[in-house]
Amino acid sequence: MDMGKRAYGALLGVAFGDALGMPSQLWSRRKVKAYFGEITGFLPGPPGHFVAGGMQAGQVTDDTIQTIKVAEAILADDGCVRAETVAAKLLELVTESNVLETNMFGPSSKQALASIKDGVPITESGKTGTTNGAAMRIVPVGIVSPISNLMALVDNVEQACLPTHNTNIAISGAAAVAAAVSTAMEGASLEEVLNNAVKAMRLGNERGHDYFGASVIDRTYWALRIVEESVLPEEALDKLYTLIGTGVETAESIPTALALVKLAGGDPFRAGLLAANLGGDCDTIGAIACGICGAFTGIHGIPAFCQERLLAVNDYNFEEISAGLLSFR
Repeated sequence: MDMGKRAYGALLGVAFGDALGMPSQLWSRRKVKAYFGEITGFLPGPPGHFVAGGMQAGQVTDDTIQTIKVAEAILADDGCVRAETVAAKLLELVTESNVLETNMFGPSSKQALASIKDGVPITESGKTGTTNGAAMRIVPVGIVSPISNLMALVDNVEQACLPTHNTNIAISGAAAVAAAVSTAMEGASLEEVLNNAVKAMRLGNERGHDYFGASVIDRTYWALRIVEESVLPEEALDKLYTLIGTGVETAESIPTALALVKLAGGDPFRAGLLAANLGGDCDTIGAIACGICGAFTGIHGIPAFCQERLLAVNDYNFEEISAGLLSFR
């Protein structure tokens, strides 16, 4: 398969999983089931939802918006990943959308960007960031970084994480996602995709500020084992929700997202629906899982009618951006 189709699938996959999970994000699994029954496609944000209220069906959230900003930073630096440019691009959202006054950004990014705006150096601004904001926007790094040089890939991940999520926990999770995308870009098996994700996790866990928290690596092994041992998908989803967790912490959402990649067999459409019905930070989990799966199947893994809706509702040229990133791989 043409690698351009994989790069496009990865980037649009982020938007796909994000938009599917947008209406159910940050609700409990019980509430998602009670309100929606089962989510089978794009839906508008529920009235009164503190983040998604008023959003159109197929509209993306900050997961995709920040991913595009990271892509723009890489393109601006001719394929290099520099923390200073990533920070500058993310700060554009502060001035463009006044995101610090909204519920759009997660806690780590919001705190770090406010600190940078107040003059705190980027080497210090992200030293307590352990949430999933770095991993949710890391797909462009996976597109430009060949898996053949895993150390260089993790170097790039560290640069992308540094301004807002400069901890071993966050870098570990983001490295796993970038490595999974990069491996899938090469047409590897799903087993190899997940194996390389864990290898990158181990390297990432040695970077950044050493912060206390549950092991992302051990929880990933646990999450993958849950999928293997579950008889039905619904059983796996229940256990992932209650045991691994679907919250904003890296140690919850990244193991769960990788488990959904396995549960979906690498199919972005299935992964997106599984995530949207899961509850918790399901737009981010969906964005991560579908970004990996989109690289695995290529753009054709996302149904044409879904592609059309995403492109109609969101003003981004995902294909052009992904091609630009791929040119520097």
